[in-house]
Amino acid sequence: MNLNNDNEIEDELEEVQRTRIAFQNFGKLTEMENTFSSGKRWEEMGLDVLVKIFLSFNIIELTSGVSRVCSSWRLACCDPIIWKSIDFGIMKSNYIKIPAPPYIWVADTSDKYVMRIVKIVMELSRGNCSCLIFPLDLYLRDDQLLYIAERSPHLKQLVLPAWNRITKAGICAAIRKWKELESLTMPSIRDPPYFLDEVARNCKNFTQLKIMGHFDVLFASTIVERLPNLKVLSLRCSLLYKEALDIILENLEHLEVLNIAHSFFVEKPPPPASRRILRQLDESIRVKASRLRNFLTCPDEFCVLCKRMISDDGYLRWYKYEKYEKGLWLKDEVRSISY
Repeated sequence: MNLNNDNEIEDELEEVQRTRIAFQNFGKLTEMENTFSSGKRWEEMGLDVLVKIFLSFNIIELTSGVSRVCSSWRLACCDPIIWKSIDFGIMKSNYIKIPAPPYIWVADTSDKYVMRIVKIVMELSRGNCSCLIFPLDLYLRDDQLLYIAERSPHLKQLVLPAWNRITKAGICAAIRKWKELESLTMPSIRDPPYFLDEVARNCKNFTQLKIMGHFDVLFASTIVERLPNLKVLSLRCSLLYKEALDIILENLEHLEVLNIAHSFFVEKPPPPASRRILRQLDESIRVKASRLRNFLTCPDEFCVLCKRMISDDGYLRWYKYEKYEKGLWLKDEVRSISY
């Protein structure tokens, strides 16, 4: 079937949407039921229509067997536009928290299920993925991450907030596969040099970084030294040391956009004094940031996120709010890294 205009496509979509549940349960249908009200068989649907329908499916639906219905469905399931961005947000590990590193224990059955889905997704995507988004509570192992990295060589954007079970060797091996990486959302880590060294060596087009957690002098100094061409840095909803911001603003010459909205500011005076909470952003920071194209702060004194940062002592516990505002952690005032 060849559709010549958008109106015809929309007409076909209306009929298809009425049978979407049947698509997802195709295995229960008999041969006689394998038709639409128009008399067309499912395999006779236009490729453009199938692609539009499959774009509305999540990865669980896409990997449930629709690609095995017939050759045309298989072809549509492998269309590059479907796999340009892969969002694993519907998935989560079956885990419990433990008191010792990695502070997370994941059931073996959960790991096997995740790996099964990952294998199907990467087979269907055929290396066409340019954006990968992982949720807060999907705790990948090294082998799972590397399997994905080996099959997504053209990745440009990566959102990977949970590193509990990923080793230094594992994340570095993955980064070496992602030569085209431009943007990364990651957690704060204690030893950033080893990782940013790998990014600097392998990702020559890397320009955007978002850190979730705390941002200290070591992290700031490492960015300045390893990623001098960084253009966008988001530290929203993080615990920020004033001294770290000073380092970034004074030394990161190519920085154009800095987001510190909803952040918790602290200052670390010389010993023996303890760190001091800054209720207001130091004016010297604003002066130094005036050279930037865009310096983002929160202007709302009644901001809910800012209040949560205070109540959580600077370490926003996203899991507490996910059930009310799912995906809030993915948002950003910087549009290019907001998902």
